[in-house]
Amino acid sequence: MNREVTTRRIVVGALVIVAVAGLWLLLTNLFDVPLDGIFTIGFVGRLLQAATPIALAAIGGLFAEKSGVFNIGLEGFMIIGAITAAVITFILGGSSATQGDLWIAMAVTVVISIVLAAVFAVLLIRYRANQIVAGLAVWFIGLGFAPFTANLLWGSVNSPGLVRINAIRAPYLTEMPILGPTLFAQSPLVLLTILIVIVSWVVLYRTRYGYWIQAAGENPEALDTAGIDVNHVRYAAVICSGALAGFGGAVLLANAGTFVGTGDTMVNGRGWIGIVAYLFGNYNPLGAGAAALLFGALDMLQVQFQAVGIDAPNRLIGLFPYVVVVAVLTVWGRTQVPSSVGEPYESED
Repeated sequence: MNREVTTRRIVVGALVIVAVAGLWLLLTNLFDVPLDGIFTIGFVGRLLQAATPIALAAIGGLFAEKSGVFNIGLEGFMIIGAITAAVITFILGGSSATQGDLWIAMAVTVVISIVLAAVFAVLLIRYRANQIVAGLAVWFIGLGFAPFTANLLWGSVNSPGLVRINAIRAPYLTEMPILGPTLFAQSPLVLLTILIVIVSWVVLYRTRYGYWIQAAGENPEALDTAGIDVNHVRYAAVICSGALAGFGGAVLLANAGTFVGTGDTMVNGRGWIGIVAYLFGNYNPLGAGAAALLFGALDMLQVQFQAVGIDAPNRLIGLFPYVVVVAVLTVWGRTQVPSSVGEPYESED
């Protein structure tokens, strides 16, 4: 790591400390709210749920880009995943859907996302479609398809109340201070996402297939020379990317219990933030997961401010994640982008 990057990261750390101190002074003096009134155990639990769909999209995008394919359609896959989960849940049980119906809906959503991602991968890899244009097309399709489907089924762009995922409680472990109620009395989707993040790191950095993915994005010629089909590796990575993003949309639906199709839909930019999360994490699944936690916390600040009686404009608080995105990309420094991202590969054989 060169001195310039180190200096930038020290500056980022200092700015974070200053920002936290400034927030503390503002809340305690201007609004007369103690800091522990905002950063509560409940807040931590909610930020974990808010970070979950972002982390899933980030891990998916990370795998695709590591292999040399830029999947800018994460937002679109999340939107399609959310509406698919809502429709399947409604078909199975309507407004009286059970937890089993919801799990089946999420599983079906993953399968459908895999099929759509396979079509997307063929367009990008075999037919060499422009990756930016194709990704934006997926986003636009999601923005139009989801409200249209909701309106067709429910007569409104929003679904009726469906079912939310229930938290699970681990006996005895929930009695642990701080960690117990936040991690062991939590949505199983949060725990599943943590497992996915860890497994993704192991796969990427501790398995042969992970090395193939990295080589496909960094030096596809060397991978081809070793007898590994570069495009097959990229197909698998892009399909995994779409499946995880679609699952992220389904998780968002499961946490909310209803589909919202107004505005940019209930996904509301989380796929784009997922891209920033893996860039912030320097293409490391653990770093991407940590970045998702940061953005999830910023997203939940609006709810927490309202809970403690701080009358701050919702639009202003809603800008926090995007302000941090700009600050991170400006100050943190360049990430190590795979050298062959966006470049189609054709074997010389």
